[in-house]
Amino acid sequence: MKENWFYFDMDGTLVDLYLVANWLPKLEAGNASPYRIALPMLDMRMLARTLNRLQKMGFQIGICSWLSKNSSPAYTQKVMAAKLKWLRRHLPSVKWDDIKFLPYGMNKWEACGTGILFDDESRNRNDWKGESYSPEMIMEVLNFNLKNRDE
Repeated sequence: MKENWFYFDMDGTLVDLYLVANWLPKLEAGNASPYRIALPMLDMRMLARTLNRLQKMGFQIGICSWLSKNSSPAYTQKVMAAKLKWLRRHLPSVKWDDIKFLPYGMNKWEACGTGILFDDESRNRNDWKGESYSPEMIMEVLNFNLKNRDE
């Protein structure tokens, strides 16, 4: 049976990080606030309801997201805390089965490799040894799986 996992990237997939004013200079200066203040890229209530329904059907959900480039250990901790705070704020009802924050550029398949990946980076989708989709496909793919669950 196919692995019943959905993995989500955060930045550029669930989180609209790249629209935060001066996001790159802030990250380069060791400021993790863009990770906390970025807006969601889709309707989080609808996403949460869908993810909770999928979990009740036996699917598992996870986060597989890169950390900032050239991070010190202290900054890595700040970024992880900011990303976790964002998830708690925007998807409070979702109980993630797995959350992996990876060094920038790490092959996501090697760290999280199972099921379906949603990621804005084409490199990550191409390296994924399975189904992978860009962010605009999230709800379509999740709803398809809700309707067509393999028993």
